[in-house]
Amino acid sequence: MNVLFITVDDMNNDLGLYGHPLVKSPNIDALANNGAVFTKAYSQAPLCTPSRASFMTGLYPDQTGVIAHGSHTQLTSHFRPHIPNVTTMPQMFKQQGYFTARVGKIYHQGVPNQIGTSGADDELSWHEAVNPIGVDKATLEPKVKSFNPDALKNQSFGGVLSFLATQEGDELHTDGIVANETIKLLKEHHPSKTGKPFFIGAGFYRPHTPFVAPQKYFDLYELENIKPYVAPKNDRYDIPAIALKDRPHQRSLTIEQRKKIIRGYYAAISYVDAQIGRVMDVLEELELADNTIVVFLSDHGYELGQHDLWQKGSLFEGSARTPMIIKVPKITKGHNVINAPTELLDIYPTLAALTNLTPPAYLQGFDLTPSLEDTTQVVRTSAYSTILNRNRGENGEYAYTKIRGHSIRTDRYRYSEWGDGIMGAELYDHHNDPEELKNLSDKTQLEEVRIKLKWLLDDAIKKAQTRIREIE
Repeated sequence: MNVLFITVDDMNNDLGLYGHPLVKSPNIDALANNGAVFTKAYSQAPLCTPSRASFMTGLYPDQTGVIAHGSHTQLTSHFRPHIPNVTTMPQMFKQQGYFTARVGKIYHQGVPNQIGTSGADDELSWHEAVNPIGVDKATLEPKVKSFNPDALKNQSFGGVLSFLATQEGDELHTDGIVANETIKLLKEHHPSKTGKPFFIGAGFYRPHTPFVAPQKYFDLYELENIKPYVAPKNDRYDIPAIALKDRPHQRSLTIEQRKKIIRGYYAAISYVDAQIGRVMDVLEELELADNTIVVFLSDHGYELGQHDLWQKGSLFEGSARTPMIIKVPKITKGHNVINAPTELLDIYPTLAALTNLTPPAYLQGFDLTPSLEDTTQVVRTSAYSTILNRNRGENGEYAYTKIRGHSIRTDRYRYSEWGDGIMGAELYDHHNDPEELKNLSDKTQLEEVRIKLKWLLDDAIKKAQTRIREIE
């Protein structure tokens, strides 16, 4: 079996396959119709750098040594200095007879500034790596390779007010080039030519800010049809202050601004969906679909006004939850839905099992193949996520504190603690409160539930912080 490993950046579950009434994602939806759809997949750290280091190594963020964005902190932004002997997921394939290649963002790259560079890539993972760059990174003037904020209305607000509909076509944008280069690799390294199976990582950049896409994708969404989420007036009164990652001006956005932000985000989703569709079409044309496993995921979710929060970096559902699909020829027939909680680091051992390779013994995730073969089989009952608290300093830069947030998600509940509970706790009942509006952590009638979840969380933290000495 070959593996096509597709990642997108900052995409939440606002997709047709998850029932969203407005977002147009026909190609991702088509992949879901022939694959296993995970409805409760969670990032182990809802920020790009630690999440990608985690699922690519099969380890928890504390074990990789990457628990935050390295660009904002003295903490490491790369796992190799911390765990030099680790075998990454593509490295396992490389060592056991596969051709491995990366196009675009698989490990962390800062967007947009590091587009066109390797970022925090891992050279040991690949035989070949390609760093595409398109008009969304360059100015809209030919041959100028520097990001021009004036082209995006000179707005920022953490990026979400940076949106631009361009006249340039799909293939001139970075993600169009990601698709082109992935297609090129599929053709050049077709097993019929090379005699070797492949593991190709196609790392798309959208819908990460800035929301730049061809005009036709913005035209899919009329502003009058977009109904921005507005948090209830008293939503925050029972939430620990430390759990709310406020960015400047996010609570004063007008309804019109919210509509434009959401339109830009959805346009970026539809654009990257079209590029994924191009790759999937060529997979069929090359007669590779019947012997290629396809994985699709985002590194974490994205909040669009929930709790008056925007983007990522919280332990709420909107930020921690991510879309995930695994398509396996002859196993995932039709639209299979898996509702049990899943962690992104489960992908590594699952792919090892599906390809009959030998994974490292220290992997922390679970093999999901029993669920792929029978969706009623529950592999795990909870998913763990963590975040390092950060605040903006006087100079506008993010300053990390030493206070950690830890969260456990079961089929019904989410339970989170800040500073080991000293700074606050949260308990949400998703059966009755899917928007996480009622913090039940102090309700005496749920004390037994809270205690059991605390024990579960404590066990998850202990596991996630256990050192793995053989790879250090």
